[in-house]
Amino acid sequence: MSRAFLREDAEGEMPRRHYDLPDRDDPGYDRAAARALLQAARVSETQLAERATGYYWGEPRLYPYVEELLAEAELVQDDRLEQLARRFLR
Repeated sequence: MSRAFLREDAEGEMPRRHYDLPDRDDPGYDRAAARALLQAARVSETQLAERATGYYWGEPRLYPYVEELLAEAELVQDDRLEQLARRFLR
């Protein structure tokens, strides 16, 4: 993982932001986890989102949802979200 997505002082921290995740058995959990990981990367809190979601950056299971977010980012011209989604899918 790129160090650009990690906060050096994040080790041992609990997530500071509320990731608005449904229960893990909810059918929408993976979609919400994908969004949470990308939004956390936007503010350099990827490691905290990984801890909160239980998924690591680049998790193949989340690719379909990240692809949806990429299309959404392109539609609204959110260059940063588009960049993060493309990095996730590498």
